[in-house]
Amino acid sequence: MPVDNDTQAVLDLLTKLGAPEFSTLSVAQARSMSLAPPPAVPTAVHRIENREVQGSQCRIPVRVYHPEPASATRGALVYFHGGGWVIGNLDSHDETCRRLCVGSGSIVVSVDYRLAPETPYPGPMIDCYDVTTWVAREADSLGIDSNRIAVGGDSAGGNLAAAVALRARDLNGPPICFQLLVYPVTDANFTTGSYTANASGYLLTRSAMQWFWDHYVPTPAGRKEAYAAPAQAKDLKGLPSALVLTAEFDPLRDEGEAYAHALQAAGVDVSMTRYDGVIHGFFGMHATVAKARIALDQASTALQRHLGG
Repeated sequence: MPVDNDTQAVLDLLTKLGAPEFSTLSVAQARSMSLAPPPAVPTAVHRIENREVQGSQCRIPVRVYHPEPASATRGALVYFHGGGWVIGNLDSHDETCRRLCVGSGSIVVSVDYRLAPETPYPGPMIDCYDVTTWVAREADSLGIDSNRIAVGGDSAGGNLAAAVALRARDLNGPPICFQLLVYPVTDANFTTGSYTANASGYLLTRSAMQWFWDHYVPTPAGRKEAYAAPAQAKDLKGLPSALVLTAEFDPLRDEGEAYAHALQAAGVDVSMTRYDGVIHGFFGMHATVAKARIALDQASTALQRHLGG
């Protein structure tokens, strides 16, 4: 189907503003370009607290979103923001986390992992794993049921969520019951059908993804490791249930859907939805793209089912 009207309006605005191609920018320029203003009226959440977690390599800032009622023991979503492992922070995904918290009735722990190229793979993945381990270890003090912990993220955050689930299984780590994978990066293959069809013109480009990968995992050997590219995993058995969301006009569409099919083939309970007419990043376009709100509702419903929010 064609690009939907909401999404076309976003693309037209970017064209009018003369938004540059990421691959032509320095890291500092890319980070400054990515700072979108917060909504005029953020979604109200019962309580939000900023904390720091002592990880195995550094202290990691997190933001914890608590729904009402505060006295209830909740399931929790540990959320990893997107941004190609290079951009993004707690503020860039604050509204998404607010909506997931309120919509699912679950505690959301947003992770400000270290970014590439200052900290390349595996550093960001280790930070995400360390925070997930901390959530499980400190579940009682956080008001969390340690048997109801999910990981999730969008784009590079979806990559990190899938990697954390793999590592937790391999190391007999924190018990994860669900993965929310929103147009996840799962491989460094730039020749798929969706990379070819959507190489340019739809916000995220093939050259931008190559730029992101070059900063996060610059070596070909590193891109063959499952914790960097989950599609490279030899065995997907025993992983937690998953919801995989993809976008029609997204270079990452095919690899996200291929990973969902591979999980299903390994016996994992997987639901998958392709949102037609939209582009990469639509999940965070709450104010402008109607399908973003539909996708958030779907994700929240899935979290309710798996976390009991």
